[in-house]
Amino acid sequence: MTTNGGHEPVFCTIVPPHLLDKLARDSDPALSGPARRSLERDALERTRRRLTTVIGGQPAAATAPADSGGDQPERTIFDAGHKQDLPGKKVRAEGSEPGSDAAVNRAYAGLGATFELYLKVYGRHSIDGQGLPLNATVHFDKDYDNAFWNGEQMVFGDGDGEIFLDFTIPVDVIGHELTHGVTQYTANLAYFGQSGALNESLSDVFGSLIKQYTLRQTAADADWLIGAGLLAPRVQGQALRSMKAPGTAYDDDVLGKDPQPADMQHYVHTGQDNGGVHINSGIPNHAFYIAATAIGGYAWEKTGQIWYDVLTGGKLKEDAQFADFATLTVKAARERFGAGGELQAVEKAWEEVGVETL
Repeated sequence: MTTNGGHEPVFCTIVPPHLLDKLARDSDPALSGPARRSLERDALERTRRRLTTVIGGQPAAATAPADSGGDQPERTIFDAGHKQDLPGKKVRAEGSEPGSDAAVNRAYAGLGATFELYLKVYGRHSIDGQGLPLNATVHFDKDYDNAFWNGEQMVFGDGDGEIFLDFTIPVDVIGHELTHGVTQYTANLAYFGQSGALNESLSDVFGSLIKQYTLRQTAADADWLIGAGLLAPRVQGQALRSMKAPGTAYDDDVLGKDPQPADMQHYVHTGQDNGGVHINSGIPNHAFYIAATAIGGYAWEKTGQIWYDVLTGGKLKEDAQFADFATLTVKAARERFGAGGELQAVEKAWEEVGVETL
């Protein structure tokens, strides 16, 4: 039995487990302590999600505000007060003015930016397509080094201040996590191996597009970084991931070097992180970047539309592999734009990263 109308939610975090694992082994307790506690918290939340999936739970109401027609978000921000109980104390409702808590204001704005992109660009009414209210909790736990979508709401930690800053800072992190919800309600991609890496990549793609849409950046102007602004000043790195150049987001004496591959020749075979879902997502990420920059203009208009068509088109299987997804993007490009430059750009992008299209 699953919640949310048969769509099985997974527990998805923005910081990959391999990064927290590395931090947890550091000799400095200021670094290892928060990482260990974050891993323990993630494990507990993951178990709760699995139990909810097995025994059933109370899904969030998927109804839009009565006077909006589904064209306006219904956001509620909660404050956990550095405790672990969700959702916490309600601190901001839809339509209320900004307060003095920057994390609350950023979370509210990020939920709105995500809602706006999906509605105005793709005609989607919230995460589930039916006006699902958007809830988020800030100040979760103490020094919590992550943010996650738990199948029902967003949750943000404040970071430890040493390696990670407040997780509400990058709007693409908010968009990334909420897109896991979109995937949950559409293709429902299994969170393991290549299908799991596609799940992660789609969240990176639309998280980046939400940032680009908010900043009105073209594909050429965008930085294509995921989580820029999240790393503390002591860290040698720009972000968690780079879609433009996977494997270059950070190279730090504590975090190590970004392990993402940019092509299938360097695909990472591992039993960790559900088969490397946060690592091998670099390959489809890079394909999207190549296609988007080749097509040019605003990436959400054409390349994003192609990817959205595949995500929501009903033909993407839960256990889809990279080649399955790539093949569907080629078909979607042809159906929407014909045999012109868009199709050629998509075909060339997958060829460049070494993924065959059938």
